Amino acid sequence: MKVGIVCFPTYGGSGVVATELAHELAERGHEVHLISSSIPVRLRTYSPNIYFHEVRQNEYPVFESPLYGLHIAATITQVNSYIPLDIIHAHYALPHAVSAILARQILRDSGSFKIITTLHGTDVTLVGVDPSFFPITKFALENSDCLTAVSKYLAGVIHNHFGIREDFIRVIPNFVDIERFKPLHLTREDFKPPFNLVHISNFRPVKRPLLAIRALEHLQDLPARLFMVGDGPERSKCQQYVIEKNLTDRVTFLGKQEDIVPILQQAHVFLLPSDLESFGLAGLEAMSCGVPVVAMRTGGLPELIEDGVQGFCVEKNRIELFARRIRDILTNPDLWWRMRAKARERALQFDARRIIPLYIELYKDVLAYKC
Repeated sequence: MKVGIVCFPTYGGSGVVATELAHELAERGHEVHLISSSIPVRLRTYSPNIYFHEVRQNEYPVFESPLYGLHIAATITQVNSYIPLDIIHAHYALPHAVSAILARQILRDSGSFKIITTLHGTDVTLVGVDPSFFPITKFALENSDCLTAVSKYLAGVIHNHFGIREDFIRVIPNFVDIERFKPLHLTREDFKPPFNLVHISNFRPVKRPLLAIRALEHLQDLPARLFMVGDGPERSKCQQYVIEKNLTDRVTFLGKQEDIVPILQQAHVFLLPSDLESFGLAGLEAMSCGVPVVAMRTGGLPELIEDGVQGFCVEKNRIELFARRIRDILTNPDLWWRMRAKARERALQFDARRIIPLYIELYKDVLAYKC
């Protein structure tokens, strides 16, 4: 199959999943055309079956800002004009699905590709429910040939808020390369201070990165240090807070990292204090490395993390309890060792080799008009 994947290149779950999906499809012999405004963070190595198409955003004096959505539609149209695609897989309804629909209208008979839209979360839970964006989001969902959601929670949101038929939405969870994201070989003696806490996100407000730092404040008596990975609008606020609270010797900002595996392999606990997560890919990758996760009980996270098994899920905004659960793990070697094993065991259920066939099956069904 010839598959066009449209995604954001940013340091976040949707871009990661889209790029890893491209790698997995290419390894299986499918031709993948990755369409994005810049090279995605996980487009690691050359593959003869992956072609990258940059969405160039030309600026014209009459426009106040670049017309990103139209540039995507133009790029899809151009690509399809010389490489007829079977499927456009749009990650995010706005603007990617809308752009794909527009491109198909432009191409008409020569643009017979199917459109699959994968919803990752904020495109429907935040942007899509905004009154000004609701109609166009609903349009994108209804005019796709099939929808996928990364969790049952998100599928419920799509059904309840937008009136989309449940049988039109397939739940295909995020996945992880378990051979790449794997634990180090450790013994019980290796569980010793200093303890490494890790938070990875795009530092948007919904990720609540400051709560990870506040949790560390409740652990002043423990030899723990926090590594903040990623970048975004909340980073400067977090850095200022660290300076004001005199925590610079305990909190390290690593910024965006191409390879997060070594960081996760050295972690003792992964912190996921998000206000809302539709799945929690960063948590899954940590679990695959054998790292217990302490998260807020929100969105699709309870579908991934069983409270008290692979880590803890805490009621939202209960920062003291959040910190106490971290303490429970760091002060109980037996608990940490047990959760470490259970985290890896749970991650194996989301092995890319188990999930990618679900996408391939979906592609075939859509092409055969079975969705």
